[in-house]
Amino acid sequence: MKRWAALVRYLDDGHLPIDNNWIGNQIRPWALGRNNWLFAGSLRSGQRAANVMTLIQSAKIKGLDPQAYLRDVLERLPTARQSDLAALLPHNWSPPIKV
Repeated sequence: MKRWAALVRYLDDGHLPIDNNWIGNQIRPWALGRNNWLFAGSLRSGQRAANVMTLIQSAKIKGLDPQAYLRDVLERLPTARQSDLAALLPHNWSPPIKV
């Protein structure tokens, strides 16, 4: 009964997945390795590693080449304005236009 609203929403729109198994399988490798990365040197190092791993996995989920994505972002980042940072996230990023 607690989840009745979600069930009704799923039944109203057949395009909605009934579970989140797909995304769970996508993040599982990172979650399983979490204990291995506890000793990244310091808390800040662990947080940095988690941020980079999140960007890589997000790029993979969006169908991007993580290496090309990170290379471009790291090249643009030093000159990017604060207001332009959202465009560098994987779900907003577009590859540079080659001339």
